[in-house]
Amino acid sequence: MAETAVRLLVDKLIPLLTEEAQLLRGIHKAVDTIKRELQVILAFLKDADRRAEAEGNNICDGVKVWVEELREAAFQIEDVIDEYTRLMAKQQRLQRRRFIGFLRKIACLIVELKPRRDIASKVQELKQMVRDINGRRETYGFSSIEQETVTAAHDSWYDPRKDSRFLKETEVVGIESPREELTGVLLAGTFPGRTVISVVGMGGLGKTTLVHKVHDHVKGHFDCNAWIELSQSYDKVKLLRDLLKKFCQSRKESVPEEEGGMDEIAIITKLREYLQGKSYIVIFDDVWNINFWDYMKNALPDNNEKSGKIIVTTRLLEVANSCKKSSFVHIHYLQPLPSDKAWELFCNKAFQYEFEGNCPTYLNKLSHEIVEKCEGLPLAIVVIAGLLSTKNKTVDEWRKLLTSLSSELESNEHLTSITKILSLSYNDLPYHLKPCILYCAIFPEDCSIRSKRLIRQWIAEGFVKPKRDKSLEVIAEEYLAELINRSLLQVSNVYFSQKTKSCRLHDLLREIILTKMENLSFCHVYLGKDSNFKGLTRRMAVVSGSHDVIKNNAAALSHVRSIFIFDEDEMSNQSIVSSITTHFRLLKVLDLQDAPNLTHLPKDIGSLFHLKYLSVRGTRLRLLPQSIGKLENLETLDLKRTLVIELPVEIKRLCKLRYLLAYNLIDENLHYNINSKGGVKVEKGIGRLKALQKLHHIEATVAGGDIFKELCELTELKTLGIKKFRSEDGRKFCDSIQKLNHLESLTVCSTSEDDIIDLESMCSPPQFLRCLHLKGGLRKLPDWIPKLQNLVRLRFKWSKLEDDPLIALQNLHNLLELGISYDAYYGEKLHFEEGTFPKLKTLGLLFLSKLRMLEIEEGALSNLEVLHMGPCPQLKESSGFEHLRNLKEFLCEIPINFFTFQIFQSLRAAGASIQLFHRINGVLHRFEGIMETLECMRDHTEEEWKSEFENILSTHFEAAEKLVASGSLQELLCLLCISKNTLPYIPS
Repeated sequence: MAETAVRLLVDKLIPLLTEEAQLLRGIHKAVDTIKRELQVILAFLKDADRRAEAEGNNICDGVKVWVEELREAAFQIEDVIDEYTRLMAKQQRLQRRRFIGFLRKIACLIVELKPRRDIASKVQELKQMVRDINGRRETYGFSSIEQETVTAAHDSWYDPRKDSRFLKETEVVGIESPREELTGVLLAGTFPGRTVISVVGMGGLGKTTLVHKVHDHVKGHFDCNAWIELSQSYDKVKLLRDLLKKFCQSRKESVPEEEGGMDEIAIITKLREYLQGKSYIVIFDDVWNINFWDYMKNALPDNNEKSGKIIVTTRLLEVANSCKKSSFVHIHYLQPLPSDKAWELFCNKAFQYEFEGNCPTYLNKLSHEIVEKCEGLPLAIVVIAGLLSTKNKTVDEWRKLLTSLSSELESNEHLTSITKILSLSYNDLPYHLKPCILYCAIFPEDCSIRSKRLIRQWIAEGFVKPKRDKSLEVIAEEYLAELINRSLLQVSNVYFSQKTKSCRLHDLLREIILTKMENLSFCHVYLGKDSNFKGLTRRMAVVSGSHDVIKNNAAALSHVRSIFIFDEDEMSNQSIVSSITTHFRLLKVLDLQDAPNLTHLPKDIGSLFHLKYLSVRGTRLRLLPQSIGKLENLETLDLKRTLVIELPVEIKRLCKLRYLLAYNLIDENLHYNINSKGGVKVEKGIGRLKALQKLHHIEATVAGGDIFKELCELTELKTLGIKKFRSEDGRKFCDSIQKLNHLESLTVCSTSEDDIIDLESMCSPPQFLRCLHLKGGLRKLPDWIPKLQNLVRLRFKWSKLEDDPLIALQNLHNLLELGISYDAYYGEKLHFEEGTFPKLKTLGLLFLSKLRMLEIEEGALSNLEVLHMGPCPQLKESSGFEHLRNLKEFLCEIPINFFTFQIFQSLRAAGASIQLFHRINGVLHRFEGIMETLECMRDHTEEEWKSEFENILSTHFEAAEKLVASGSLQELLCLLCISKNTLPYIPS
């Protein structure tokens, strides 16, 4: 509804009226009145939102009109206020200039006077408009939602989850493994007394089906049992009465007569008396309230001599965690169906009475595409397959559903249940998280969204509400974690510290949110050849082929606040960008990441006064225009993977800049070259950017200044990356770094592989330093590094250390990742002693040309999960792989002379996934065929295994050499079963 637009506006007006009142001269009182009127309206908007969720498309036309009027008014108010503050800031900028002539200044003020008066007049009109809208509430019937309206609305659609209670065993697909796991936890007796089992997952994943089958299997092992279906709202006393009734019914006993008149305390007491001395199992299905267990724990006694088991199904991880306060909790994260099980379920439903339950050949390809769209979500598979079972089995019918699934989800009554069930998670969100999840749908289908990108954009948009003693970044990370814990976002990848690196929306959930997003005028996504102007919208995303929508409608889109270009068309990007500064004066977010043909920004980019986020990452941009210095509200400037090698001197004016991300790729395939990534040159004055939190990578020289003196001024820095570091810079650099008390991540790279990084004079390194990357020669390991007890990531490259660094580093007990590569160590032996590196999860030993022996003692690296090795041509002797019992991934680059039959068997015994890689033209590729062959030979003798392994390698290398020589890389990949691979996290 309009709540998102109005709340964002109110949140914006509050700090504006307090912190920047000088920008609202003459209209301050009117703006304050508007704010107060909107705050009153917000209470009624909650009613409107609940009514819309309950009644769906049946909401009365009067309410729709009122809400649309309000949303449009909110947008108009924001436009006017933003335009006014832009003009006032421009005027103040002119007044601050020292050398502008008096007459010229007066002339400028006169020019700006009329627009200011026009805007002030418009504010007065808008104030009256909001009052009128507020006054029309009662005309449209706003008072409160009656419970029967909600109930009736919920009864108007069929919930397929009810079917799970009546499914035959043969109809249930893909739950065998989790059913065995949960049954084992319930019956094994490992956890005596009261135990809570929480089954967590997104809506439609089959939690109810799984738990019902488990309940049927185990309920005979307990003295009494109960199944309770919950909802997002419930009556606690009624729930307790129902629980007692179900327990009695399971034992075929009569319910106590006085039960109907008991209050909460009395019924809890009765339940405890009834369950005393009995074993029981109770299922609470679909729990939403995080305080639920606080209400229930006293009613379900912890009988030490008898087992009490509680199963909770929920979409919210916080519900599961809340039970830990007073019970042992086992959490089972239910996963989507694997592709083979998803296909089996689809065929069972779509062709259950035809084709003997099998998909006909002519529908095979389309059917697989439909199943892939469901991404293993059983609800979606069952409902869509059920709809297709009623259709003619023709290619046209199948294709029609696939290509129009988005609109079908919105309008087709057969698919209503998918939309309703998945929407429950969105509807349950608190206000501050709704715009955040809407924002995620802006990104293209199947897109894995970097969490840092998302967080910085949320901050720029004003979605993140400040809290005392917490930075906006920390709060935004909490928002992201909550969306993940509510099963709305899926984690795609994690950092070494297990923080979310990237995430994505389930495709079907994204389709549903896209519809909400457009109905709310939150954003419109233009796809394919869609260039039709859709009217009022706050944001727009241009996806491949629809770039004409900006060019043709730019003047009418002046109210747009954010633009995203996801267009791979080589010819279109520059034409879009050229019109932005002309027509989008109030823009806050401009995301041009990976626009392939973008070579320059408009010269007047500085006219975008409100711009807070600008990304040209991955483009061919070479220069920044001088007007960049006028973007006084800019917070993020992302220049990563561009061709920019120097920043203009005007960059020093960006006093609100928090993130300056910049490096240019000299050759992205040359990872083994210290200069594969180049930093950018900065001018004197970079020290004025007091708000900077992240600065990387910059060169260690400044024209006409001292970069290290400037760094001392950047006291808020958390991340710093320095390129072209010289040995003579050491003392100055150490002196400046010691003053950066908030520094958490430091990267230092020398000018060449032979140059020394002299950091030995550091007496007091930043105490919060967590990540340290040193790329270049070291005379010896600096004494202060082993003292960094907060260090979690440490990487050395080209260091040429002669003494075993593990001896000095073994007391870094919090280290999670260690990378020693590119001759960082010049010795012949690495020895991991017993008890060392207890928390290390990722270890990289790469390109160590002199390493001959690797020894791992029992008790070392006890929690190692990822080991990446090679090529180390001299490494022929190794021991201790059998001690790596928690290893999940073994990633090895050929040549692998030390990879013996014993190592293979040890790693397989630990359950590790073994992946062999080879670099072709500098790019890492995976040999898939080799591991398949070795897996088939795991039970053969050592001689047979070794002979076959050597034969496979020689065959692959011989073919590879011929194809590389002929330049037939594509043929090489196909012939050798080598696939370019998106790797898990590997220290590079």
